[in-house]
Amino acid sequence: MIFTEKPDLNFLNQIGKESMTGFLEITYTAIGDDFLEAAMPVGPKTKQPFGLLHGGASVVLAESLGSVAASLTLEKDKAYAVGLEINANHLRPVKEGIVTGRAMPIHLGKKTQVWEIKIKDNKDRLSCISRITLAILEK
Repeated sequence: MIFTEKPDLNFLNQIGKESMTGFLEITYTAIGDDFLEAAMPVGPKTKQPFGLLHGGASVVLAESLGSVAASLTLEKDKAYAVGLEINANHLRPVKEGIVTGRAMPIHLGKKTQVWEIKIKDNKDRLSCISRITLAILEK
């Protein structure tokens, strides 16, 4: 397992309750040895004016997953992760339902981490692929 301890989904969902993730109703749903997943409804809070999932909402999901996952690999009393750069390719429009993102590491270095986040629709079709680079800073 790449995480310093087995993360608790209830804890992760509580810490984001009063932030952007809570507002967009992002819910952490699964943790594996080398991944973190979360789901987000496609609805009024996450759609753009033309009725499609807003690309910015997808980026919020991706950045939330990548940042939280990176933080979980660190000793929390010694270091923390902050985003340096994120990109996203929006591949398929989503009009309704729930999208699910899965973050997996590409690079887990001492000074930087790079994570890939794949966001899929209800039919398991790739909607967005994102990559985030994080700086690892000492406390």
